[in-house]
Amino acid sequence: MTRRMIVVTGGAGFIGSNIVARLCAAGRHDVVVCDRLEGADLGKWKNLAKHPVADFWWPEEMFEKLEANADRIEAVIHMGAISSTTEPDADLILRTNFALSRDLWDWCVRRGVRLVYASSAATYGDGHEGFDDEDDFASLHKFRPLNAYGYSKYLFDVYARQQADRGRAPTQWAGLKFFNVYGPNEYHKGGMKSVVAQIWPRVQAGEPVQLFRSHHPDYADGGQLRDFVHVDDVVDVIDWLLGKPEISGVFNAGSGQARSFADLARATFDAAGKEPQISYIDMPEVIRDRYQYFTQARMDRVRALGFDGQSTPLEEGVRRYVQWYLATEDPYR
Repeated sequence: MTRRMIVVTGGAGFIGSNIVARLCAAGRHDVVVCDRLEGADLGKWKNLAKHPVADFWWPEEMFEKLEANADRIEAVIHMGAISSTTEPDADLILRTNFALSRDLWDWCVRRGVRLVYASSAATYGDGHEGFDDEDDFASLHKFRPLNAYGYSKYLFDVYARQQADRGRAPTQWAGLKFFNVYGPNEYHKGGMKSVVAQIWPRVQAGEPVQLFRSHHPDYADGGQLRDFVHVDDVVDVIDWLLGKPEISGVFNAGSGQARSFADLARATFDAAGKEPQISYIDMPEVIRDRYQYFTQARMDRVRALGFDGQSTPLEEGVRRYVQWYLATEDPYR
């Protein structure tokens, strides 16, 4: 039987649903989503409503369904996770983000199925060790994440590398360290939405927006720097990997250019055709000692391996997001 099924865990979420949209539009695979839709008013089901998915699985039945369809599955794209950096239950984070990923890795090894999974720039911690995505064991092990979410992703990157070094890996495996991703279908994420989505209602209303004041002497208020990357660009990397089954490893998925939160806010106002109005408030004390003031993806390795996708400039990416989605009656992809 020809393997032509791709399973996307977390496929109703932000990045997952954009992957589903790309795969369904291409029409080359039967696309299965494994996720929870939660409250009907939350809107996660709307992230999928425009795409002809072949089936929908709930997480508690995932391994049963995987086994029943093992001969048909070409790849698992594992985006399912607790993505909140402020989740207080570290055991829940580790069970969801590490243990489940470990078990999925082991299943893919046994069944000869390719695996692409979500890692995170949170693995880099405060950035003291840089943002180079060399993925040998020593390079991955040296990082010190600042929160339990980052630790869970770090732990699985290290597990994947160790298993691969011991010859126990899926036929293809790739972990992607997502940086600050923004774009359509993130509306259910509450306080974890991108800054563009969070400030949009005030920008649309022509009201001032608030950004965090800096508590670091080297950064001005609003001058904290992040690698903001449009969701289409990270889906491009995944699409490229699916076409390159010979390539495995842990890779960055960012724009390669750090920009300030003030730049992001100004771009949002500009996309709406309004004059920027920005004020600053103190950063909550609970996050001050584990706050990243700078992130910037090194994209050299995927470029050297042949990835030639273009990085969407911040102003253009924000313009598309605002004008094609946020400012419309139907903001869902």
